Amino acid sequence: MAAQLTARFPNGMTSLAVLLHIEQSTGSYGAAGLVLAATSVGQAVAGPVTSRWMGVWGMRKVLSVTLVVCAIAIATLALADLVLPAAVALGLVAGLSTPPVQSAVRTIYPKMVNSRQLTPLFSLDASLQEIIWIAAPVLITFVATQIGTVEALLVVVVILVGGGTWFILSPEVGRVRIPRSRRRLGRVLMKPPVILATVIGFLLIGACAAVEAGVVATFGHDGLEAGIVLAVFAIGSLAGGLSFGHIPIGPWAMARRLAIVTVGLSLTIVSLNVWWLGATLVVAGIGIAPALAVLFAMTSVSVKFSETAEAYGWIGTGQLIGAAAGSAVAGFLIDGVGPSGAYVAAAIFAAAGLAVSVVFVRGFPDLRGRDASPLPDTEPVATIT
Repeated sequence: MAAQLTARFPNGMTSLAVLLHIEQSTGSYGAAGLVLAATSVGQAVAGPVTSRWMGVWGMRKVLSVTLVVCAIAIATLALADLVLPAAVALGLVAGLSTPPVQSAVRTIYPKMVNSRQLTPLFSLDASLQEIIWIAAPVLITFVATQIGTVEALLVVVVILVGGGTWFILSPEVGRVRIPRSRRRLGRVLMKPPVILATVIGFLLIGACAAVEAGVVATFGHDGLEAGIVLAVFAIGSLAGGLSFGHIPIGPWAMARRLAIVTVGLSLTIVSLNVWWLGATLVVAGIGIAPALAVLFAMTSVSVKFSETAEAYGWIGTGQLIGAAAGSAVAGFLIDGVGPSGAYVAAAIFAAAGLAVSVVFVRGFPDLRGRDASPLPDTEPVATIT
């Protein structure tokens, strides 16, 4: 758990470090946005592909190669004097080569614990990942503003290499082998729980991204209140995951958890007072980690073991696109009606997720008293008659 959290820690740092570095070196937020967009597109495209490769060449090989390429791309971005097209290309390479640690670890989990412990483990993982979103932006912003943006990118490289190496050398990564999938890329999306998890992940993370944009617009980039409110939002999610992770997951579990998120985000529209926003975002946060735990568990139980990594790759891609969409919609509304527009967008994203979970409730598996492990891979066996 510690190794994979460290390996995923750069996920909360890279985008912000790239944004700050390119803006400072070019003096243009537009140029920084182009590089950041290229990185995000690369991550979204690579997610299911590199995850599927782990079943072909093995987890350690894929993780090692992507780690080396990604580290070189980010280090070059930091140290070289680049024209904008070259910076965009390097951002794309860094995104395409992002190590699929999240897909790997969630594929390993069913082989680490028994069936009763798997759902609580998914909940714990969803809760502890909030540490990344609390600590990583604070650390990288401090380094970038107090020391320099080059040093900030190099810190990302050091943590990427150190955490990634620690995770790759973990015994569990060597012991678990993902069977080669016999289906074409993308066929796993034909499974209703997988497509539901991808769509709801898109909407849930879109809501979170809109909240982040709204908080920054409300208090400013340099306001201490913005960091505190976002930290409180993440702490609410952490508390929700640790408190409710043991509750059995039924078909209506997602709807109940997203209802909490929707109510909390809807209340943010009432006032932009720092205390009110903090309190309402705690309420909204309580449902986020438990909802993510449902996504991970319903995916695990619905696909064959050979398809789990690819399935989590698609879910990760959905979340990345959701983050981009949430930020974009919130940005337009902030320009048009002010910071309150971002919270309206966040509430609409969450409400849409709630509506999907209610309308398609029959697509959610009932995991109460059921093993949440992936389906075993089977094939015909020749017999002598």
